Amino acid sequence: MFPVVAAALVDASGRVLVQQRPPGKHMAGLWEFPGGKVERGETPEAALVRELAEELGIRVAASALRPATFASEPLDGKHLLLLLYICEEWTGEPVALDAVALRWVAPAEMRGLDMPPADAPFIAALERLA
Repeated sequence: MFPVVAAALVDASGRVLVQQRPPGKHMAGLWEFPGGKVERGETPEAALVRELAEELGIRVAASALRPATFASEPLDGKHLLLLLYICEEWTGEPVALDAVALRWVAPAEMRGLDMPPADAPFIAALERLA
């Protein structure tokens, strides 16, 4: 099993930031929540703070991350445990440092995006929070 963390960055209008995976990466072209793998010795929150800085160039306090839901599913012979956090406070403007593009969308608009299978169940949870 490998743990992965992701953030639903929510702006003042209730839109959520998604990023498009670059060519050459697994699931290239799909839209996903920013985040990544939890490294050995890291807490999920510390991993997400690190990943958001690396992928988007923003600063997030661990205290600004609110656990929302999770997904559990097989992936490439391993088992993925994906933890989704809600984040409404950060410093800096998100920039696509590790993605092809960024897009702010209403949760319902995510239904029209090609997203990884593990991310799809998060849409309904985000719609309920809106």
